Amino acid sequence: MCDQPVTATTDARGLQQGVREYYGSTLASSADLRTSACCDAGSVPPALKPLLARIHPEVSSRYYGCGLVAPTLLEGTRVLDLGCGSGRDVYLLAQLVGPAGAVVGVDMTPEQLAVATAHQGWHAEQFGYGNVRFLEGLIEQLDQLPLEPASFDVIVSNCVVNLATDKAAVLAGVRRLLKPGGEFHFADVYADRRIDPALRHDPVLYGECLSGALYWNDFLRLARQSGFADPRLLSSRPLAITDPELTARTGETRFFSATYRLFNIPELEDACEDHGQAVAYRGTIPGQAHAFDLDAHHHFETGRIVPVCGNTWRMLQQTRLSPYFSYHGDFARHYGLFPGCGGALPFATEPASADAAAPAPGAPACC
Repeated sequence: MCDQPVTATTDARGLQQGVREYYGSTLASSADLRTSACCDAGSVPPALKPLLARIHPEVSSRYYGCGLVAPTLLEGTRVLDLGCGSGRDVYLLAQLVGPAGAVVGVDMTPEQLAVATAHQGWHAEQFGYGNVRFLEGLIEQLDQLPLEPASFDVIVSNCVVNLATDKAAVLAGVRRLLKPGGEFHFADVYADRRIDPALRHDPVLYGECLSGALYWNDFLRLARQSGFADPRLLSSRPLAITDPELTARTGETRFFSATYRLFNIPELEDACEDHGQAVAYRGTIPGQAHAFDLDAHHHFETGRIVPVCGNTWRMLQQTRLSPYFSYHGDFARHYGLFPGCGGALPFATEPASADAAAPAPGAPACC
């Protein structure tokens, strides 16, 4: 029994060192990746393409994310990027928060941070202001970094949580650093079943964001245990493992890239409860005049009154989204469980297409 903590610690350190080596020296650019796990989940929104074009080519070439983590309404906010790598997302977010905001990037790989910091002055000249800083550290140990509790409006992460050896510690650190009503908005890799523990020690599978991936339902459990009572899936896609060698090792396990948003709202319940409430989107979020998607199940057309559960009401009314909606009802009465609450695999099993049907306008839905 007394040897167990040492073994666990040694195992974690070995995995962390493997990640440092894989992203610090094994991979020279995104072209060296052997799966589709670490690439953008979908096409880049037109409004962001000019911003990405202003990022230094070396920074972009060392990008290994699995999705685009650029939530709406960031102007003037404080943002933390976990596992920022060479800083591509930090420099994208720096333009979105503007000179009144700030972005902090945290990463464990010195080689990646060297790329990010080498071009810090170059980006400040490009943007006309400098609003970023970088810290070296483990995302499992955010409490050991010079970051004040409840000091960030939004925390993002791009295909990094699966690489963490203590995912509960990551979520605990995130919750500690978020302001009330703040949001953890992150893309990551999930599996349709629990991964064989023996595969955790495969340096390629772990480095390619596969063998460290959580079974999706275990992630939901962990999020709720960490104080994020109602995780919301924003988008997802199946991952293709085209390398025959890696396919043979992973067997029948299916992997998915998914973007979730977790709100730091203590009042959220562990189920979608019906209080007879409804909201209407005002159409005032820049670039989204006709509709706004809170998540994969909540599509709000401008002006349409939509019934929502109590959790969705709070995610809108108690966050930076509040001014962009009108609200009907309160929590005075309870009508039971909100219709449509289910527990099946939440991810898209087919690649997204331009012809994919949008959620039915005004249809009640919950996650």
